[in-house]
Amino acid sequence: MIIKKYVVNNMNEAMTRIRYELGSDAIIISQRKIRKSGIVGFFSKKVLEVTAALDNSNNKKSKENKDTMKDSLEALKKVMNVNETRPIQPIAGKDELSYRSEKDNKEITKKNEVLLSEKVEEFKISADNDVLKEMQEMKKLLNNMAKGVQVEEKSELELSLEKSDLDKELIKEVINKIKEDMGSEEEEQKILNVIKDYVEVADFNPEGTIVLVGPTGVGKTTTIAKLAGRLSLIEKKQVGLITIDTYRIGAVEQLKTYADIMGIPFKVVLTIKEMDQAIESMKDCDVILIDTTGRSSKNKMQISELRAFVDKANTDNIHLVMSCTTKNTDIPAIVDGYSVLNYNNVIITKLDETTTYGSVLNILNAAKKPLSYVTTGQNVPDDIKKLTVSEVSKLVIGEDNIC
Repeated sequence: MIIKKYVVNNMNEAMTRIRYELGSDAIIISQRKIRKSGIVGFFSKKVLEVTAALDNSNNKKSKENKDTMKDSLEALKKVMNVNETRPIQPIAGKDELSYRSEKDNKEITKKNEVLLSEKVEEFKISADNDVLKEMQEMKKLLNNMAKGVQVEEKSELELSLEKSDLDKELIKEVINKIKEDMGSEEEEQKILNVIKDYVEVADFNPEGTIVLVGPTGVGKTTTIAKLAGRLSLIEKKQVGLITIDTYRIGAVEQLKTYADIMGIPFKVVLTIKEMDQAIESMKDCDVILIDTTGRSSKNKMQISELRAFVDKANTDNIHLVMSCTTKNTDIPAIVDGYSVLNYNNVIITKLDETTTYGSVLNILNAAKKPLSYVTTGQNVPDDIKKLTVSEVSKLVIGEDNIC
């Protein structure tokens, strides 16, 4: 087998060189874009590296097939020539000089030509099928060699965890822990036990100042309204509302409407100095809830501005609010970006907007903080809940459904 690499500008150039050097029977194994070696190459435009292969055994077999085909053709031609040149025997009962007519000779010649054509075509089809079959097998083998790894079939457990939308690295950890569990429990119970190890639920009594932070669009304002309703209407606590979210259109009006309906004090804060004044005006409240502006976790300057307000609140009750619909690839960046605010709990929203809950575990595993609340809809104050470790674990593996 001949294997060669070509560094070219495009695929057309590669095909031309491969056909010229290896012939039309060569196949392409792989192609990738690379930079030329050296410092100069680092700044240059990427070129195409194409790897091609030619199976010598096929060439040999092809030559043998051609030789065999040639021998068969020669044999058939000899048969045909014999029929054409052989003297026509006299017809019994007639004069010796009476021969078959020219018409009969033409019919015989025509039949021989048809027979020859059929034999040649039959031989070609047989030879082509053999060559094609071997080329396909060789291509499959070369592809596997190029990959360098053998594809392994996934287990039912792995497929089930993927279906739950668990992060790939987390799936590997969970499966390894399940394999290490030598207990006598059934597999379903082992899975549940391992998932529980990743879940921590906050056990605290909401009091003092509570701040909600998080990216835009996760539902912080609605969540803080639900929390205010739960604490004031159900738990009968004195609640105050403060918002610094003056960037989003309608956010202030929305929260003020909720405050008026529930009959609780409400303040809008624009500066750090006003934060002190707002908190001081609500010193008689059991709980002060602060809604903050949604910021991108990648914008460090905006996060720093937000941190100044959060620090001024002077509280340890800081909750990172994240949506259950957040992409798994975005979760680590959000968790890391907001870590400078020193949040100590996590609230996960929008469980009603998805059918799988693996992202709940992905968020908790990335944040390494306990879960305080989940929200399950738009109704204020009903659609906010506290869950147990067992309830969260059953949601993750699809054993239970919250909505």
